[in-house]
Amino acid sequence: MPVRLWIAMQFHAQSDHFFEWAAVLFACGVGVYFALRFEPSLLLLGISAGFAALLVFARLVVPSGAITLLFGVALVILGAVYAGWRSHSVAAPILFGRYYGPVEGRIVGMDRSASDALRLTLDDVRLDRVSPQDTPARVRISLHGDRSWDTSLVPGAQVMTTAFLSPPRGPVEPGGFDFRRHSWFQQIGAVGYTRIPVLSRGPPDTSWRLAVFRLRIAVSRHIRAALPGDVGGFAAAITTGDRSGLSLATIETLRATNTAHLLAISGLHMGLLTGFVFTLMRLSLALVPLHVLGWPPKKIAAVGAMGVGAAYLALAGGNVATERAFVMISVAFTAILFDRRAISLRAVAVAAMIVLALRPEALLSPGFQMSFAATAALVAVFGGLRDVRWQPRWVAGVAGLVISSAVAGLATAPVGAAHFNAVARFGLIANLLSVPVMGMLVVPAAVLSVLLAVIGLEGWGLSLMALGLNWILGVADWIAGWPDARRLVPAPPTVVLPLMALGALWGILWLGRLRFLGLVPVIAAFGLWANVQRPDVIVADDATLIGVMTGEGRAVSKSKGGGFVAQNWLEHDGDGASQIEAALRWPEQGVVFPGSARIWHVRGKREAAVFSGCTKGDLVVTQAELPPQRCEILDVEVLRTTGAIALYVHKAGVTRITVRDVTGARLWTGVPHPKAHKWWRFSPKTRTETKLPARPALSPARPQGSG
Repeated sequence: MPVRLWIAMQFHAQSDHFFEWAAVLFACGVGVYFALRFEPSLLLLGISAGFAALLVFARLVVPSGAITLLFGVALVILGAVYAGWRSHSVAAPILFGRYYGPVEGRIVGMDRSASDALRLTLDDVRLDRVSPQDTPARVRISLHGDRSWDTSLVPGAQVMTTAFLSPPRGPVEPGGFDFRRHSWFQQIGAVGYTRIPVLSRGPPDTSWRLAVFRLRIAVSRHIRAALPGDVGGFAAAITTGDRSGLSLATIETLRATNTAHLLAISGLHMGLLTGFVFTLMRLSLALVPLHVLGWPPKKIAAVGAMGVGAAYLALAGGNVATERAFVMISVAFTAILFDRRAISLRAVAVAAMIVLALRPEALLSPGFQMSFAATAALVAVFGGLRDVRWQPRWVAGVAGLVISSAVAGLATAPVGAAHFNAVARFGLIANLLSVPVMGMLVVPAAVLSVLLAVIGLEGWGLSLMALGLNWILGVADWIAGWPDARRLVPAPPTVVLPLMALGALWGILWLGRLRFLGLVPVIAAFGLWANVQRPDVIVADDATLIGVMTGEGRAVSKSKGGGFVAQNWLEHDGDGASQIEAALRWPEQGVVFPGSARIWHVRGKREAAVFSGCTKGDLVVTQAELPPQRCEILDVEVLRTTGAIALYVHKAGVTRITVRDVTGARLWTGVPHPKAHKWWRFSPKTRTETKLPARPALSPARPQGSG
């Protein structure tokens, strides 16, 4: 058979999965945009969109195999163009520089920081001596110190405080998570903290725009008042998405047993809730002879379940994970309305396209990756088992539970390990003991509590919820205590997850003998991960910390300060040591580089005053000003441009990689491209750093809380 004909037959055989491949190619285009090291100009995006449109037109006019390949290229281009348009559409000012002074705004978000502090997100922001066009659209402030009066903060409140603010921080090391990019799409242009009370400067905003937010917080506080402790915090988290009532220790325990996904209002919760409502409504309608009137009970139940899902989406705050879950269940119930199969790979592809159309940046989030990895794997596996007849019938339920937990766990384990640097060894056991309780007791009890709330008896339903949640927390605490329950793994190279995803998708979607070629990129990805080389030296972007790889693990230059950076370095190494333990590894004689060169860390003015100097080839990292030296100096000014720096020692010398080398000049970095005059590059504006002194309040204020 001629090769050309064989290739044409292979592509023709994929026609049943054409839409699924279209979703994959569009997602690849989104990924290409975020992988660029320069920001495409609007002119380039427009030209690319026009070229893609021509390819689509050619596919419609000349439906040949070669044109079909070009149509795939068009989908990739459209994905990149759409992601670029989205990035420009959410553009908002970033605070370039440090700020200390009064901050005014309206509370539009409340959550907890990594240090367990209450965190407020403010919009309608006003900063002293900062012009409106340079003021961030939103700022996020952590409340430190005595916060006994935090419960008096209400959504929509017009508040003010005096806070330390700075622009969102870049990756802690080259290739690490880019918080600046994450903040860009949330229009958060400054983050910081305050240790003084938050004051009210006017009545809360009672407009309809914040009505759901006010309801969320009210419901959350009511649940936590009825169910104190971590059980109440758990109940509030799965009901309203508010995790502020959960302790960090409990969250870490759930993570250690791979049951932390039970906290996130995602596909599991949305599926359990809408599935329970669908079944309940269908059984109830079966008691009424609606079929006599020609009304389909199944479709009525599907519409009712979608309505409940929409209400749950609103109550949960409409975050990305819940939005993604609602899209997926909506696609499934819509298929029921049109008498199509509710669960199929095409439904998964439709959901993915809708989510990417709403938020293309979600492609980079672990929630998106884990959710669609689990869903695609489950649909593929149970599609292959559709014709299996289990005897006796009860075996089907048990087998389905075990298979679904195992498949979902295997599909999401690499993604979770890549993002969180840990593998829960006994996660399957914990989920087998917890997920059925969530579905058979917790979710029905939550629905019961909502129904009884009309007559003020929601406490009965909450008590039943508490029984199930206590069981789940007990299982997590028990299994987390098993030896080596959580195994840390090093962070993989950036290319690992894309290779795994493409290989797995090829194996699921490709029809024919070539399906097994999907194993090649998956095996290659695991090989790259197994042989990953961690940096020998890492320098923090603010010159406060140095991390050096030793025979005992990574050593850090100080035991206090820069804790977030140190923790991330150690986690990326797959090292469970604390910062204090890592500081004890720091060589007493100093860090010796290849040859006789040394690395010096001058921590402040006092050490700078007694610094004896360095020789050629040495490297000095300092926050203070030093007189001219014979060696290279990495100070705050240099690191502000380069970002964190990683050094790799080889036989041939030392390779240096900076955050700027990896991220390039993008909208969210605020750094102009060195060749910004090229028509295809867009250069974001930059502003010089200013340190502003504290100023009096912008307007008369009164305490927001009782403290």
